[in-house]
Amino acid sequence: MKSTLYLLIFCLSSISTFSQQTIKVDDALLLDYYQNQRFAEAADYLKQTYTEPITNTKALGQLAYTSNMAGRLADAESYYQRIYNIDSTNMPVLYSLGGLNMRRGNIAKAEMYYKRIIARDTTNFMVYKQLAQISHDKNDITSYIFYLQKANRLNPAEPDIASDLSDIYVNMKFNGQAEKVLSAAITADPENIILLNSLMKLQYAQKKWPETINTCLKLVDYGNQSGQVLTKLGVAYYNIKNYDCSISTFMEMDEVARNETSYYYTALGYKALKDQNMAIFYLQKAITEGISPNTGAYYGEIADSNEKLFRYKKAVTAYQKSLQFDETPMIYYSLANLYDTNLKDKKSAIKYYKKYLAGKPPVDKQKSFVDYSKSRVAVLNR
Repeated sequence: MKSTLYLLIFCLSSISTFSQQTIKVDDALLLDYYQNQRFAEAADYLKQTYTEPITNTKALGQLAYTSNMAGRLADAESYYQRIYNIDSTNMPVLYSLGGLNMRRGNIAKAEMYYKRIIARDTTNFMVYKQLAQISHDKNDITSYIFYLQKANRLNPAEPDIASDLSDIYVNMKFNGQAEKVLSAAITADPENIILLNSLMKLQYAQKKWPETINTCLKLVDYGNQSGQVLTKLGVAYYNIKNYDCSISTFMEMDEVARNETSYYYTALGYKALKDQNMAIFYLQKAITEGISPNTGAYYGEIADSNEKLFRYKKAVTAYQKSLQFDETPMIYYSLANLYDTNLKDKKSAIKYYKKYLAGKPPVDKQKSFVDYSKSRVAVLNR
């Protein structure tokens, strides 16, 4: 009886497997879906055509691909994982699993799959490129450099890798190594904007001013008139003593793109041309640009923390520093209260209570502070 039962199960299993393997997919219909970007319909069609459990890797591959293209990333990953479970040597599937997890934001799983690939294939450029991106996102600088170097050795002409590696070398002041990396890539593609941007950064770091000007002008001709390019161009002109070109370059920049550096070098240009009034004007702009609008608030918070730690003299210093950036009435009140309550300095307390009241604080929001300040001035003046 048991033998008959086992035979029946075996036959049913064989029929199921045979049926799955001989299922006829309408290739013309599937092609029509693909050509018209109707991937969701293609995925639905394949799911209806193939019956579970699906063990045929070709069928699973079709379902994975169409699900991926339809944006059904969880489904696509599930199908690819099933293929991998059947054939763990399938490198394209591992790469697909890595890419899907990158798209889904699961960086740890993506990294795991990519590392499985390079454990078997140390010549896969695209995997090293992806691992470099993952390391960058994780702020793992050591691994980032390692994977960039690996990728660059495999494909020295690839511009994205060459640019990224060169930029990090420049930041580390390894200018010679940056030059070698860029030289190979630019030889292969001399008009690549990405590479020219990196070349500009390198030449600027090397203080090669005529070369910097030449590269910046190429970028401008190609339509790149970003604040970074024009700032470096203006600084380079200044350093070869072409002050008129330096100033005119900075003047071409959109106001929103200008910063402390551009204002400072504009001022230096005017100073070199003996126009002291314009030099002062732009130096003041550089000072203003270099100060955060929140600086006063930061000093106020420092003062408050020092006050809570009973470091009253440090608190006074920080409050007064805060007033240099932002004469907020509440800073005057805080100073007055500190002198009044903790330092017992009546004269200074009165002075700052009066400054608080003179600052016309919003009575609707600070009525209790206004009333208290008035009462304390009256008491302390007795």
